Amino acid sequence: MTRPSLREQVDAARIRVPVRGNRRLGALVDAVNEDEQLKAWWYMAGVNANRLAMSDHSWVHIQIVTNIALRVARLLFRRGVVPGMVAEHGLEERDAEVVIVAAALFHDTGMSIHRIDHEAYSLFLTADKLGSVLDGVYPEPVRSVVVAEAMHAVISHRTRGNPFTIEGSIVRVADALDMAKGRSRVPWEAGHQNIHALSNYAIDEVKISAGDDKAVRVEIDMSNSAGLFQVDEGLGTKLRGTPLEEHFEVVARIEGEHERRLLEVFRL
Repeated sequence: MTRPSLREQVDAARIRVPVRGNRRLGALVDAVNEDEQLKAWWYMAGVNANRLAMSDHSWVHIQIVTNIALRVARLLFRRGVVPGMVAEHGLEERDAEVVIVAAALFHDTGMSIHRIDHEAYSLFLTADKLGSVLDGVYPEPVRSVVVAEAMHAVISHRTRGNPFTIEGSIVRVADALDMAKGRSRVPWEAGHQNIHALSNYAIDEVKISAGDDKAVRVEIDMSNSAGLFQVDEGLGTKLRGTPLEEHFEVVARIEGEHERRLLEVFRL
């Protein structure tokens, strides 16, 4: 089978989100889809993840995280959770959507440079690029406020990100919610059987919906209890201590009467 060319792989990256009449959000997505440098960064992030036998960090991960973040944001806003763009800057929920999507689109660009400190590298790439991407979408000083809030959300997705905005918390949690087994399939089937790949591979499906008592309900279907590591250490770590913690209900369950065996034996 012929391997796709570099040009074909970069061109394949195309982000799709439900804009729902948000013109500024639509303009951001259109600009991003025409930006070859940003798409090349996504390509390189995926390459470096493959080199390290990690779960997917390509534009596919970006697409998933962006849509999860937007879904979570709209569920929260519908239940009266007020984002910083509204509460502190007197702007609109639609502007908060732009901040959230921008941060999701840029959060892993630093993986194009290195895994270690990739969040910080993502930050300076965002600072370099996002203002020009939003040129024509926002006038100053709003544009610089949007960029600054998006950058806060980008850096907030690191292990000790400690977000202090709703927008940053959403991006942090959305990144952790891309945990279903499709993301770890390549490293797992290539024999890279570490706890992260094992846990990801045990998760069949993640469903996000409006909750009854809480704004967001997350249901996680697993084939094996190894998935609990990803739920607790992945999602739990990124959710605890954020402004979103009180608005989320997370339920994880193992489907069927018996767990599926994922490996015969584990050796160090």
